[in-house]
Parts: sequence; structure tokens; C-alpha cells
Amino acid sequence: LAFCIFVLSHIFESEKKYYALYFHIGETEKKCFIEEIPDETMVIGKYRTQLWDKQTGSFLPATPGLGMHVEIKDPDTKIILSRQYGSDGRFTFTSHTPGEHQICLHSNSTKMALFAGGKLRVHLDIQVGEHTNNYPEIAAKDKLTELQLRARQLLDQVEQIQKEQNYQRYREERFRMTSESTNQRVLWWSIAQTLILIVTGIWQMKHLKSFFEAKKLV
Repeated sequence: LAFCIFVLSHIFESEKKYYALYFHIGETEKKCFIEEIPDETMVIGKYRTQLWDKQTGSFLPATPGLGMHVEIKDPDTKIILSRQYGSDGRFTFTSHTPGEHQICLHSNSTKMALFAGGKLRVHLDIQVGEHTNNYPEIAAKDKLTELQLRARQLLDQVEQIQKEQNYQRYREERFRMTSESTNQRVLWWSIAQTLILIVTGIWQMKHLKSFFEAKKLV
């Protein structure tokens, strides 16, 4: 029962599991984002750019001629996507290693005189897991009823929950291994310190004994 409650609550929360934001970048600036993604999970990113117009004092609705370079690295810092797009674009990738993925964007501003010394606003929308599915398109293609479509959505969400649970277990296992390794190092360091103290004490005792014998005090 508890698991069912957890699944249902996670399903309702997962309806909001994507984010949209905008940020500003300079001429040669690079912006990176970190996204924790389970393995075998699809990610879709969409962006559009707006160039600051000094004459009107506002951002232009479109930026023709400006390009954006998108680079994505997996948790092992291996590049899984590196591509040049236009002023508006859409990129897609599938994670094969669970963990933190780095998503970086920067413009080809050096090739565009209009942007020189200016400011660029980038609107970014990232969708992860089942949110990458276009359910109206799926329903039209497979001729699904509303009930069948909802069942399909629930199955996809449950599958995503399982992937996230597996990722949390993976993180927990890595944390446990790190903790055990740290504890073992602390133990060996404590043993080494104790041995050093014992050896130092024995050496001091022998040195003092030799000193007193030389002075004929013992």
C-alpha cells in the first residue's frame, strides 16, 4: 500500500518534472547546467534566443543569423553531443550512464558583428523522461482512446519512477562505498599514528636511558 501511495504521489508530482527558464549571456560567455538523469532516459531540450537591441532598449523577437553551440557531457565527462544549431533549436540525447550530465550552451557571437559587445537572452526548456513523449501525436498515430492514452501515460510514468529508484539505489551504493573507503582510510591512519607514537616513545626511552647511562646517573 505504501509503495502504491508513493507511486501515485510521484506520478502527480512528475506532471511538473520539466523546467523552463531564461538567462543572459555575453559575447564569449558559456552557460552550463547540471541535470541528474537515470540511465536509458531520453532528454529533449528546446531553446530560442533574443538579442538586445540598444536602439529600442528591448530584446528582439528573433535573432536570424545567430547560432548556438550545444555540448553535453555524461558523468564520466565524455562528450555525447556537440553540435552547432541556429538561433532557435532543439536537441535530443539519451543517457547511458546514470548521474550528473552537463549541458552547456554558447553562441557563435564572434561571427556576428551585430552581437559584438551585446547581450543575448536564451530561453531554455528541458524535458526529461516521459515528458519527452508527444501524447496527442501518439494517440492520433495509434488511434488510442482517452482511457488507453491515460493508461499509456501511467505506464510510462511508472517506468520512469523505476528508473529513478534504480538511480537512487546506485547513488546510495556509491555513497556507501565512499563512506566505507573513507572509514577504512581513517582506521589505517589511526593505526599508523598509534604505531608512530609507540615507536617514538620506545626511541625516546632508549635515548633517555643512554643519556643517563652516559652521565652515570643510573
